[in-house]
Amino acid sequence: MNATTAHEIGLDQAAAGMTLAAALLDAHGGVLLPRDAALTEATLASLRRRGIERCVVWAEAAAESPADAAARERDLERQLQRLGQLFRHGGDDARPELMQLLADYRSREQP
Repeated sequence: MNATTAHEIGLDQAAAGMTLAAALLDAHGGVLLPRDAALTEATLASLRRRGIERCVVWAEAAAESPADAAARERDLERQLQRLGQLFRHGGDDARPELMQLLADYRSREQP
């Protein structure tokens, strides 16, 4: 089962039936459409007339291909090696803890 995630898209990519994952605001911060509002052809036309260019919608997250997973793992390994390089010197007690926090941050799933 795929997870639902928020994706920012251009209004030209939006289609009737999509659901907003974030409120759509005008230039002054006023709410044009609330979060979880369903887009219709009429609302899309109105948003285009107002000059709205982007929106955030809910979408099914695609399953990660084996090639993408391998590339992500290689990128993570490269980042962790770089952290090791940056933290190779220094003798204070906070260094290992800080490096671990950074490694944990880098290892988190990024949208």
